[in-house]
Amino acid sequence: MSSSQTEKITIGVLALQGAFREHAVALEKCGATARKVRRRRELDGLDALVIPGGESMTIGKLMVSYHLLDEIKGLGADGLPMFGTCAGLVMLAREVVEGDQPLLGLMDVAVRRNAFGRQVKSFEAGLEIPVLGGGGAGSEEAATKGGTGEPFPGIFIRAPWIESAGPSVEILARLDGHPVAARQDSMLVTAFHPELTDDLRLHRLFLEMVKTHS
Repeated sequence: MSSSQTEKITIGVLALQGAFREHAVALEKCGATARKVRRRRELDGLDALVIPGGESMTIGKLMVSYHLLDEIKGLGADGLPMFGTCAGLVMLAREVVEGDQPLLGLMDVAVRRNAFGRQVKSFEAGLEIPVLGGGGAGSEEAATKGGTGEPFPGIFIRAPWIESAGPSVEILARLDGHPVAARQDSMLVTAFHPELTDDLRLHRLFLEMVKTHS
């Protein structure tokens, strides 16, 4: 994607709770325009939406309170590209395997919240994500070329994993046998926090998905 093409893309970042500022910074570094979304009117004219990490129960309840849940669900059903990280993965899932909370239900995955343990068990792990290609951390080449490339620095904080996935879901990465990154149609999800690293490869991949969709 050329810089001029990227500059024309406006990505909303749901800014109710969680690491939305970090996502906005990463998107701006990739050349896109980032817009924080707290009200329904701020969804107008977006090319895509990011749902950040945070606390999924809190994000879900706030989406209901701000009358955003049904609006975003409708946009997703119409094909608006979405990128969910950690809690964002939970929100996009069709179900959680324990507990109950508001969900968008847009992606054919079931997730287990806090699957890797509570916050005191947070950790970082190098992840092999072949779809990112070669080129190393933050490289634009990594978003476009094949090959394994450098491991992605996965930061896991009260992280979920994907318990099961439908046939249309492409698993992009696993940790200890558990799926931790996937995509389906124009949706991309990770169980970890790419926005908390300096590695822009996943954000660049998402922008490529947005470009292809549009």
